[in-house]
Amino acid sequence: MSPIFDAIVSKEQSTGNGGHDARTINASLQRPVKSVLTEEMLARFASRAASYDRENRFFQEDFEELRAAKYLLLPLPSEFGGAGMTLAEVCREQRRLAYHAPATALAVNMHLYWLGVAADLQRRGDPSLEWILRDAAAGEIFAAGHAESGNDVPVLLSTSKAERVDGGYRFTGRKHFGSLTPVWTRFGLHGMDTSDPNQPKVVHAFMPRDAAGYTIKETWDVLGMRATRSDDTVLENVYVPDRYVARVLPAGAAGIDPFVLAVFAWALIGFGNIYYGLAKRALDQSITAAKSKESIALSRSLVYHPEVQHAIADMVIELESIGPHLEAVADDWSKGVDHGSHWPLKIFAAKYRAVEGSWRVVDLGLDVTGGIGIFRSAGYERLVRDARLGRIHPANSFLTHEVVAKTALGISLDEQPRWG
Repeated sequence: MSPIFDAIVSKEQSTGNGGHDARTINASLQRPVKSVLTEEMLARFASRAASYDRENRFFQEDFEELRAAKYLLLPLPSEFGGAGMTLAEVCREQRRLAYHAPATALAVNMHLYWLGVAADLQRRGDPSLEWILRDAAAGEIFAAGHAESGNDVPVLLSTSKAERVDGGYRFTGRKHFGSLTPVWTRFGLHGMDTSDPNQPKVVHAFMPRDAAGYTIKETWDVLGMRATRSDDTVLENVYVPDRYVARVLPAGAAGIDPFVLAVFAWALIGFGNIYYGLAKRALDQSITAAKSKESIALSRSLVYHPEVQHAIADMVIELESIGPHLEAVADDWSKGVDHGSHWPLKIFAAKYRAVEGSWRVVDLGLDVTGGIGIFRSAGYERLVRDARLGRIHPANSFLTHEVVAKTALGISLDEQPRWG
C-alpha cells in the first residue's frame, strides 16, 4: 500500500468501519429512485441555456425551478426531508441535467457536493456536519471557495490566511470561481493557520452570507459555463465562528481525512458526470447534423461518408469508456468499497478521463457538424466552450498525473522537495 494516503486508512481503521457503513448504503441502493427532473423541466432548462450564456446571466429561473422541485435536496437523508440519494444516484441525475443545461448542472454541483459530504459522514457515524444537513433542509445554499491564485494543490494547501481568535477564525485572502455567487448563503472556504510554522494547519469553514469583511468582485466574463456566475470573493479579516468550522487538519496530504476525501469524491466525480452529459448531447447533435447534410459528391446524406462514420465511431467509443468508469467509481464509493490509500487515485483518474474524453468527443463533433457548428444560433459552439472548462477544473491534468504517479510509485505527496 502506498504511504501517501496512509493517514486515511489509519483513521478509518481506528473507527472500525474502514469507510462508509456498507450495510447502510447497500440497503439504500436497493430502493427505487424516482427522478424529480421531468422532461418538461429539462426542455425549459435547455431553452434558456443559450440566453444565459449570451447575456452572461445567472440561471435564476432554472435555480428557482430546481429549488421548488427539491432537486437541491437530493443527497439530503430522508429524515431531514431530502431524497437520500447516494453519490452514484446524484451523479446520474446531474448527468441528465447537464445534457440539457451544463452550466446549471455545474453550479448546482457546488451545493450538492457539500450536502453529499455531510450525508456520507452522517451515514458512517460522524455527526459533526449534521448542522449542514439541517441548514440545507431550512433552505440554505452552499457554495465552494477553494480556488486561489498561486495554489496548485487546492483544498490541501491554501494561500489564504486563517488566524485563530476567540470563538473562531478570521480569514484573509481571495477566492476565485465562486459558483452560485448571487444565491449562496454558506460559502465553503479554507485557509492556512501558520501560527506554528513547523505544523501548519488548514482550516475548513463556512462563511455565512451576513458575515462582515468580504467583498464580491464581479469578474465572471469568461470562455464558457457563463451562467454559473462564478465571481471572486475577497476576504478581509472575515470572522467565522467555531460552529461553522468543519475541520482543522494538517496541511498537505496528511490532512486527507474522511471529510476531505468525501469532498474529492463528490466534487470531482460530479464534475466528470456533468461533462459526460454534455458530451452525450454533442454526440446526438452531431448525428442529427450529419443526417441532415448532403453533398453534391454523394448520392445520399453525409452519414454515408466514411470519415463521418469514423468520427462518430470515435465519439461513441470515448463515451462507452467514460460512462462505465464514472459509474464504477461512484458505485464503489456509494457501496463503501475499501480502496484505502488508492481512493484519491481512483477519484482523480475518473474525473480526468471523463473531462479529457468529453473534450475529444465535443471537438470531433465540430468536425462532423462543420461550418454551421461555429454559429451561435446552432448551439454547438457553446458546448465547445463549456467542454473546454472541464480540463481546468480541479484536479487538472498536472495535479492528476502527480497524484496518480506518486501513489503508484509509493512517493509521498508531502515529500520535500516536491520535485527532483
